[in-house]
Amino acid sequence: MTITLITGANKGIGFETARQLLALGHVVYIGARDAERGEKAAAALGARFVRLDVTDDASVSEALATIDSAEGRLDVLVNNAGILGDGALDGPTALRAFDTNAVGVVRVTEAALPLLRRSANPTVVTVSSSAGSFWAVTNPERPEFNLPLALYSASKAAATMLTVQYAKSQPGIKFNAVEPGTTATDLTAAFGVGRAPEESAEVVVRLATLDADGPTGTFQDEGGVVPW
Repeated sequence: MTITLITGANKGIGFETARQLLALGHVVYIGARDAERGEKAAAALGARFVRLDVTDDASVSEALATIDSAEGRLDVLVNNAGILGDGALDGPTALRAFDTNAVGVVRVTEAALPLLRRSANPTVVTVSSSAGSFWAVTNPERPEFNLPLALYSASKAAATMLTVQYAKSQPGIKFNAVEPGTTATDLTAAFGVGRAPEESAEVVVRLATLDADGPTGTFQDEGGVVPW
């Protein structure tokens, strides 16, 4: 069986990714900072729950220790937790956005590496965004061109770069970033746009179920590699 951890999985794309991976036979751990919501989501899906706040080192360590004790390894990590970081463009808001969207990737990945190294086919997928792509935000024909989310875009660019650097430093583990597509979630509610999370989760699932010889160090959407 494949042991999978998904951060921020109590709703949205993370929740639907969990549903689809469970259907493929994965043992899925739903990581969520709110225990009540996380346990409810896990119960609804038939998944397992670990309390995991990507901005808290102790919480991350405890979550991975729980999985280590129960499973002895981790096969797939999906770094899905994220925030928009909208509102005031100031230091505290920037710190919060980067702490969740970029530093959180480092916290969870570093804690997960010892478990991933015990897997026969270790895979890490980071849910990033083409809002962090220089190519997309400078292209007037792309919707990202007019997206007024400086901190979200910058922190997602960092998340994609972290993916590439991890792929280089950890050649035995596949690291890929994904643009899941504009999705109707709590994050995008203010914009009134997006498709169903089920559709976007399919893109994440594809990268989470790569064969051992699958690509690494890429940034992809449903059509393949995306310039950034």
